[in-house]
Amino acid sequence: MSHTATKDSIPAPASAPATARLTGRSLPRWAPAGFAAAGIALGCGLGAAAGWHSKVQWALLSALFFMVISYAVTSAVENHRQARDRVATSIVWVCFVLAVIPLLSLIWVTVSRGIKVLDGYFLTHSMAGVPGFEAGGGVYHAIVGTLQQVGLAALISVPVGLLTAIYLVEYGRGALAKAVTFFVDVMTGIPSIVAGLFLLSIMLMFELQPSGLMGALALAILMLPVVVRSTEEMLKLVPNELREASLALGVPKWRTILKVVVPTALGGITTGVMLAVARIAGETAPIMLLVFGSQLINTNPFEGAQSSLPFYIWEQYRVGSEASYDRAWAAALVLIAFVMLLNLVARGIARWKAPKTGR
Repeated sequence: MSHTATKDSIPAPASAPATARLTGRSLPRWAPAGFAAAGIALGCGLGAAAGWHSKVQWALLSALFFMVISYAVTSAVENHRQARDRVATSIVWVCFVLAVIPLLSLIWVTVSRGIKVLDGYFLTHSMAGVPGFEAGGGVYHAIVGTLQQVGLAALISVPVGLLTAIYLVEYGRGALAKAVTFFVDVMTGIPSIVAGLFLLSIMLMFELQPSGLMGALALAILMLPVVVRSTEEMLKLVPNELREASLALGVPKWRTILKVVVPTALGGITTGVMLAVARIAGETAPIMLLVFGSQLINTNPFEGAQSSLPFYIWEQYRVGSEASYDRAWAAALVLIAFVMLLNLVARGIARWKAPKTGR
């Protein structure tokens, strides 16, 4: 009897490794940064010793050393499970850095080269009377054209896209809804030059003159599927309980959509619209075909040729002089600032209109 009690009181040896794993050593929080520094040092050192002149090779070798060091040190200090987890995390960080480096490089080059001529004079004057190969001139006429053309495109596409999305989510059933969804998906991938050629054929058939309106119509075609798809996804996120509660109170369906569904999804809808505007702001092909560009300030989008920021960038780069290159980079910086401002506005509206949560 005592032998049995003694035997039961001895802990099982199989639990010892598990206890050791739970109470084992762990690396400090700064270990990943140390691994990255060691990997960069080894990769750059080996690349320099081997005579490699490509910084891309140095970066790839540093990333490889980073993951190898992370796995080896973690396996030695902690365990193989933590080592595999750290390698997966390292791969995510390496992919993130590889994605950010080209973006930062693009922004740096644009800012460093565009800031040379970007001043008040450049933003408030046009290229009227200024030869393309000489210094001077500005981008004001292109800013006016971009604002008017993008504004008209948004004025055309946003109501149509919003109502189409409401139909697909709230009313769409059967073959018609499937056909509309199919064509919206097809239009999402249409190249901008196709939209420009479509409007150009209409201009030739009816003998219409180039104008900012023609370019805005082409931009509206490109913007419409983005608005429809983003609005549709936002409306689908509205809980059905809100619709059912409103209908249970005797509110008509159209009023439920207008007063309950759309306001609930308004933040996401606004974000989608702003992203669609940012997507068409950089289009050049439809403007080349339908607006033709101009060196003068034309504030009437319904008559006469106009310019735009993307067209201005292409036009100045085509000249080939040092002054025109500087103007092209400065206009590119203005366009990036315009798109960035739209994204900030979209984020602000989305946060402002987001549903308030609380207990």
